[in-house]
Amino acid sequence: MNPAPVKRGKFIVLEGIDGAGKSTHIDFIAATIRAVHAVEVLITREPGGTPLAEKIRALVLHDPMDVRAEVLMVAAARLDHVQRCIGPALDRGEWVLCDRFIDSTRAYQGGGGGVDLSWIDALHLQVCGSVIPDQVILFDLPAEIAAARRGARGGSADRFETQDVAYFERVRDVYRNRMRPNGREKTAIVNAELDVSRIQIDLEKIISSL
Repeated sequence: MNPAPVKRGKFIVLEGIDGAGKSTHIDFIAATIRAVHAVEVLITREPGGTPLAEKIRALVLHDPMDVRAEVLMVAAARLDHVQRCIGPALDRGEWVLCDRFIDSTRAYQGGGGGVDLSWIDALHLQVCGSVIPDQVILFDLPAEIAAARRGARGGSADRFETQDVAYFERVRDVYRNRMRPNGREKTAIVNAELDVSRIQIDLEKIISSL
């Protein structure tokens, strides 16, 4: 008897401007997925997730460069990430929970940096092909509140976190109003101004519906 085919895992992406709370809730989301759906969960991030992509991440976050170079470097990191990490995990039946993906490139380099969104989308199709999030969870927060949160947490900031409020307003605008249309991808918007317990109630509803 042939073994039953492995059911492909789901790909869930967390998005939002810096300070919106993705890092606060990612472990809770992973634990909820395991409890509700009884599956293995791989937590990863972008840029990053593989040794090569982590090296590129350090360059993108800390070395000044043209915004178009940022897009190309992030795309190179994403290609390695998809090929070596995300794709194989999904094929094994694991659920992948990723902190940022293509919509971050659209929002930051597109909205914040002014790069043409159609160019970013065309590049993404070449890089990722059919690897598309099954669910995007957008943590939505006004830019002014996010800036206050970033200031309160201390520590060293990367060159994106030190951008002004107007930059993050442009980033948020793309997140809220120009999310990339796609037949498979679903987007759930979470009000990140709420307290942690209330946000977790909303997250449980989203995860349970998958």
